[in-house]
Parts: sequence; structure tokens; C-alpha cells
Amino acid sequence: MLKFAIQMMKDKILEKSKHLFLNFGFKSITMDEIAGSMGVSKKTIYKYFKNKTELIDTVTHDMFNTISIGIDEICEVGMNPIHELFSINKLVMENLKNEKSSPQYQLQKYYPKIYKSLTEKQFHLMQDFVSNNLKKGIEIGLYRDCIDIEFICRIYFNGTIGIKDKDLFPLNDYSMKTLANFYLEYHLRGICTKKGLQHLETQLKLKI
Repeated sequence: MLKFAIQMMKDKILEKSKHLFLNFGFKSITMDEIAGSMGVSKKTIYKYFKNKTELIDTVTHDMFNTISIGIDEICEVGMNPIHELFSINKLVMENLKNEKSSPQYQLQKYYPKIYKSLTEKQFHLMQDFVSNNLKKGIEIGLYRDCIDIEFICRIYFNGTIGIKDKDLFPLNDYSMKTLANFYLEYHLRGICTKKGLQHLETQLKLKI
């Protein structure tokens, strides 16, 4: 019973912290503000996390694990590769809550070790599912068979990181959802066959 209560409280702290970090940034939000938003003392937060860095590390990797599991579940369904990418894009946006701040920038600047660890995990995750997606798309004639899979995997990952650069894409001009949708369409138009483009146009009309 005690273990359950401890885990419940820890989960509540993680959920509230995630909401605040995504909306206001990792550097901007203090432990006092997290505690205040939950109606508990700061000492309560420190019972579960020894400092803010540990909390941020736990929050970010917990988010990564949630998205990773979701991606695996989508890939297991066996939908066509284009629909698969749109479904994964939707999953990521739902989990990131459309990022109203620029958390990646603050994570990179103020918590570089966490950023590096997280980015490496994201890279390996995307290498796997994008590579499989490309191979499947080529096999069924949706993607061009002349593309270099390794190059496309790397450039796609680089682009997903690049669109979060707040200097290149100010949040006042582009929401993260808009950028993610624009980039996914850009990626697919570069690799699709005529048959694939027909599927893409259908998917765009569905607004998934």
C-alpha cells in the first residue's frame, strides 16, 4: 500500500512537471512553482527527487519511453507506411502538448548532459522505425526504390531536431504542430512515387 502511494505521488509530480516544462521551459520553471501548482511544499518534491536536474532527467526519459512504446504499438498494426508516419506524428504531438515554449533549446543550453543522452536515444529509435518504414514503402511501391535509406534516416532525424530551433522557426510564427506537419509532408514528397503521392494527398485530406 505504501509503495503504491509513493508511486502515485511520484507520478503526479512527473505529470505536473511535464506540463509546466513543456509550456514554460525547463529553465524557466522552478521547484517552488512546481510545488505551488500542486499545493504541496517543496520539501515534498525533494522526497522523491533530490534536485531539479534529476526531476528533469526523469521527466524527459519518461516522455521518451511513453512515445517509444506508442511508436512500437503503431508499427505493429501493419498500416501502410504513409499512414504509419502520420499516426506517429500525431502521437508525438499529443505527448508533447504542442510545446508552447522552446523546451529543447533550454534543455540543450542548460542541461546538456540530459539533452545528449535523450538525443542519442531518439536517434536510435528513429533510425529503427524510419528505416523499417522506408523499406516497407519501397516494397509496396509507395517510395522510390532509388533512395538511400541510411541517408534519408539521418536527414529526417536532423530535420525533426532542426524545426525546433526557435531562432529559425519562432514560435510566434509557427506552432510545433504546424512545423511537424509541414516537415512530414516535405519528407514524403521527396521520397514518394506517383502511387505514394496519391496516398499522401488522401492522407492530407483526412487531416490526421
